[in-house]
Amino acid sequence: MNLKDILAISGHSGLFRFVSQSRNGFIVEQLSDNKRIFAPASAKISGLEDIAIFTDRGEIPLKTVLRTIYQKEEGGQAPSPKSTDQELKAYFAGILPDYDRNRVYVSDIRKVMLWYQLLTALNMIDLEEEAAESAPDTES
Repeated sequence: MNLKDILAISGHSGLFRFVSQSRNGFIVEQLSDNKRIFAPASAKISGLEDIAIFTDRGEIPLKTVLRTIYQKEEGGQAPSPKSTDQELKAYFAGILPDYDRNRVYVSDIRKVMLWYQLLTALNMIDLEEEAAESAPDTES
């Protein structure tokens, strides 16, 4: 799962793929419908590769959390982002027992569930790719 070019833009729902940079911002493409939009440089843009979830021991990369959900659900659907707050908190505690309950809000959990659903619908979560990335380099 290569999250390097996948972006979340504050104020816009869904996820976007980086297309190019312009003088005053970025051209991005919605993953859901391949529609291109302009994102001004002043917009709060976060690469999914750079997002992490707070835990009691530090931070866990979003990529690891998405992989954990994928493994738990065996590639199937996770709970809906529209589930109740209690259901989402209980589910998240099941996949990440030591998540920081003071710094990770229900809105954050909803985003993770929404992003997971979108990425699985587009077959963008690939555990074999993850295994290749984490395998030690045997060349000397």
